[in-house]
Amino acid sequence: MTTSTSNSASTTVELKPSYNIPLVLVIAAIPTLVLQPWVGGLMALFGLFLMFQAVTLRLLFTPTDLDIYRGEKLIRRFPYREWQNWRIFWNRVPILFYFKEIRSIHFLPILFNPSTLKTCLEERCPRI
Repeated sequence: MTTSTSNSASTTVELKPSYNIPLVLVIAAIPTLVLQPWVGGLMALFGLFLMFQAVTLRLLFTPTDLDIYRGEKLIRRFPYREWQNWRIFWNRVPILFYFKEIRSIHFLPILFNPSTLKTCLEERCPRI
């Protein structure tokens, strides 16, 4: 598997993890635990779950597909030819990535470098 930091659509790019969303959730859960223990506990658990996902998952933009790996195991492949549209919500503070395939719609929290994600998407899957 070739990993490159080049911006060329003909290479494979592995996105670096971003822990922003999980950290914000865990930190916000601390004062919330005092006011609303159940809500704060759920926020903390969700933040820790997202942290675990950011640590264990790898996103690779190949020349033809978006591949998701857990360790060395490929767990999902999304061929670009099946993509119809994509969007990153809230450009100032990107927290959600949406893309639509021919048969399904996906909403994913941004657990990877948002600027590299956007660059790879623009190169490989120009929006309609």
